[in-house]
Amino acid sequence: MKQIAVVILNWNGAQLLEQFLPTVIEYSPEADIYVADNASTDESVVFLKTHFPSVKVIQNPQNFGFAKGYNEALKHIVAEIYALVNSDVEVTENWLKPIIEAFENTKTAIIQPKILDFKNKQLFEYAGAAGGFLDQYGYPFCRGRIFETIEKDLHQYDDNREIFWASGACFFIRSTVYHELQGFDADFFAHQEEIDLCWRAFNKGYAAQYISNSVVYHVGGATLDHSKPRKTFLNFRNSLSMLTKNLPESSLYKILFFRLILDSAAGFQFLLSGKFKHFAAIIKAHFSFYLLFSKMYCKRDTVQNPKYFSVKSVVISYYLKNRKTFTKLF
Repeated sequence: MKQIAVVILNWNGAQLLEQFLPTVIEYSPEADIYVADNASTDESVVFLKTHFPSVKVIQNPQNFGFAKGYNEALKHIVAEIYALVNSDVEVTENWLKPIIEAFENTKTAIIQPKILDFKNKQLFEYAGAAGGFLDQYGYPFCRGRIFETIEKDLHQYDDNREIFWASGACFFIRSTVYHELQGFDADFFAHQEEIDLCWRAFNKGYAAQYISNSVVYHVGGATLDHSKPRKTFLNFRNSLSMLTKNLPESSLYKILFFRLILDSAAGFQFLLSGKFKHFAAIIKAHFSFYLLFSKMYCKRDTVQNPKYFSVKSVVISYYLKNRKTFTKLF
């Protein structure tokens, strides 16, 4: 058994595996490599067994989505550290060495590398960039990407520092912590489950880190494009569920009320721009959340840390104060 298990979740991604798996194999001698297949209907499993026999394949009986897909697969994998890597990620030489060194800090439970855009390698990538944070109302943002503003990598984030959440595109976690927290919340299916997991780890006293000298390139949107209403639905619903599970009791209902107002504003912005399906997706997300509220509330831990957020409102800072980059938020 090696210290790290690189685990790639796959669903009908034979072409992505063909393109990106070779770099993972070449540059990951410190790791055992697994593909967790979510009941693909393409030739993914046959392709893997034929062309990459060194890769261990775990076959889930159905498409469980991102959250439960990993939960089920990791029941069968023994390693000190799980590296959960999207199938559309290109890794670089020596990408694992700085991660292994960073885990020598016993407080560190979760790590994210620098994530750049595969299509334009000078830019940070939308999903995670240089490490994630939350505002008071639960809206996520990253160093290097706030809403639709994506920065060029000018080495402005070449530091190793604590962050609030790590991107699920390339997500390292101690296996003991993952299982202590019972993994991702399967009710999320996909999107924001990694932020919820990081928040739960934070409430337990664990830390997440960004390590800049480990670099990967992410295509992004290869499995569910940013423009799809389904993604809008999952992001808005899961964000509300995450708040219900993790906010301090004293501020929970007040913040949910403000989210109703802010999400309504986002919905009308979609409506005015002619994106009617995205407008409908936000309405659907809220009704779905209200039906799930009791279930999510019952998942709350006994301890919630009120110091979870970095700024009061990234929405107001970005749209009203014209503060478009991380360093201008404060």
